[in-house]
Amino acid sequence: MKIALLPNLTRRCALQVTNDVCAYLDSLGVRYGFEETLRGKLVVRGSFLPTETLLSGCDAVIAIGGDGSLIHAAKKAVEYDKPVLGVNAGNLAFMAGVEKNELNLLGDLICGQYTTDRRMMLDVYSRLQGESTTQYLGHCINDVVVARGEQIKLIDLKVTADGKLVNRYYADGIILSTPTGSTAYSLSAGGPVVDPRIESILLTPICTHSLFARSLIFESSAEICVEIPPDGEDIYISCDGDESVRVAPGSTLTVKRAEKSAEFIRIKPDSFIDVLNSKLSQRRA
Repeated sequence: MKIALLPNLTRRCALQVTNDVCAYLDSLGVRYGFEETLRGKLVVRGSFLPTETLLSGCDAVIAIGGDGSLIHAAKKAVEYDKPVLGVNAGNLAFMAGVEKNELNLLGDLICGQYTTDRRMMLDVYSRLQGESTTQYLGHCINDVVVARGEQIKLIDLKVTADGKLVNRYYADGIILSTPTGSTAYSLSAGGPVVDPRIESILLTPICTHSLFARSLIFESSAEICVEIPPDGEDIYISCDGDESVRVAPGSTLTVKRAEKSAEFIRIKPDSFIDVLNSKLSQRRA
């Protein structure tokens, strides 16, 4: 088996965990490699290759870091149809399959003793007012956030689903998330936790100026459109917390299920509820 290692070395413990993972893989005689950009930052036996060469030639990807690191790695891996295992080098990490003190479980990965969870993704498109062509803006595993920029004022967003009016939201913005993303920003904004096996699209308003606005859950085949007002000169979108992109005033954003799905390796028998209780118990008031 060939392994592509994608560590986030900006995390405090990531370098040590990466060295530990490499040492364990060395003991098993497993070949592994890193992206060329990490050459000189690690002293290991693994090779350093261009991203395309590394990912196209591997059997599985191991991401080292927190949830953000795993999502970033999974968005790369999905382009090459590779499964991803997350090794937690942070604190919470809902999506990690192995904790940093459980590296012995990597032996099960090498022996093929694991299952995979397929997680739906979302694609985001933009269409300028008066034009028929759309521009692809990106895809996400967790969420798409439409929010105001630096100006401290509410924005007016008209939302439709499959051509039917859902609501007009006067708010700081809205979050459109997958079930995987229901435990991320959407949860912080008061959204529900959704079992990832229930494929759906969640809409959660951010600080809406209403007594009755609640999160909504749509079927996974729904096509959600968000109309940006003509005077919306300070509105941005972000996919999975990546760098924000300004949305042109008067444009329409379309969010729908992506054709591809991310594939996450699961070694331990923990259920979604087990993970949820374990992780959120650290933050219960």
